[in-house]
Amino acid sequence: MANTNTPAAQGASQNLDQFKYEVANEMGLQLGGERTSRENGSVGGQMTKRMIQFAEEHLKGGSKI
Repeated sequence: MANTNTPAAQGASQNLDQFKYEVANEMGLQLGGERTSRENGSVGGQMTKRMIQFAEEHLKGGSKI
């Protein structure tokens, strides 16, 4: 099945892909078909948590950029 998700910002796809592998590496996981859905999904969950935390800090004026 083809991925129909399209990033809101042009060029974000590459950055999200890099972020995904960085998070997986930090978690000690290597993404791929041989991993369980739970393992691969936990990376996406961690990415979401970090993006929400970043957005909350940015909105409060405490941007880390």
